[in-house]
Amino acid sequence: MALWDLKGKQAGLPVWQLLGGRCRAAVPVYAHAAGRDLAEVTDEVRRYIEDGYGYVRAQVAIPGASTYGAPQAAGPAGQLVEAPWDPAAYLRTVPELFAHLRSEIGDAVELLHDVHERVAPIDAVRLAKAVEPYRLFFLEDPLAPEDLDWLRILRAQTATPIAIGELFVNPAEYVPLIRDRLCDFIRVHVSAIGGITPAWRLACAAELFGVRTAWHGPGDVSPVGHAANLALDLASPNFGIQEQHVFNAAAHEVFPGCPDIVDGHLWGSDAPGLGVDLDEKAAAAHPPAAPLANDGWTHTRRADGTVQRP
Repeated sequence: MALWDLKGKQAGLPVWQLLGGRCRAAVPVYAHAAGRDLAEVTDEVRRYIEDGYGYVRAQVAIPGASTYGAPQAAGPAGQLVEAPWDPAAYLRTVPELFAHLRSEIGDAVELLHDVHERVAPIDAVRLAKAVEPYRLFFLEDPLAPEDLDWLRILRAQTATPIAIGELFVNPAEYVPLIRDRLCDFIRVHVSAIGGITPAWRLACAAELFGVRTAWHGPGDVSPVGHAANLALDLASPNFGIQEQHVFNAAAHEVFPGCPDIVDGHLWGSDAPGLGVDLDEKAAAAHPPAAPLANDGWTHTRRADGTVQRP
């Protein structure tokens, strides 16, 4: 990623130009809507639609249970209550969420959902079938990397689009999935598989099989990483969707040129390279958080205390 940035600055061109130029004027992103109940999630989705978003990931809390991507219950003094993960309640609630959203909002927005590999493979198949009537844009990570043989069974039983692979660390891991058309979107974390060059090659290979891109873009990817995603998004013919992260004022101060979102889209910069710089003096005013200061992953357990995939 750094070498592409340097080459772009040497040439005086943005990276997306080095990759062949724009395929689109702007890049649609999906927002993260979450709530403590169905009504709260619905209000969040409506708010994003009003702000110009056409794609929204929806996650809902499960009462009394720890739930990925949704608000957790608060106890005394606002401290979070550590609740166990309840896969059975989750599997009952998610289809109810999307039935509710479609009845309240209709088809005005594309809906997505992240399973985060937290259910058994057979339950992932059941869930994908249960949400099929609600026409998800994709169901993300229904299976863990060690369970990918189940993709053939899942694909044979449902037309729910599947996005997978944010935990992959090598482009070759995608070869059987793309070749056999077992997924619809590649959820690559670009730096994890080696940067822009392997990601670009992977996107080109996926295009031949009708598989689209959906690069991983959570809050722990830096503005530089998001700028790399954006360059690939602008240049890839088989772009699917981009996960958004809204950077705060401090990030914009430390990283001049930080990608920003307007009307549910990222807009490419004509600045050379990746278009993002680092202000080291500004960065010194924002020391990093202590290790594990915001860690919640390692506390995820089932009701009997069994460690659960985060």
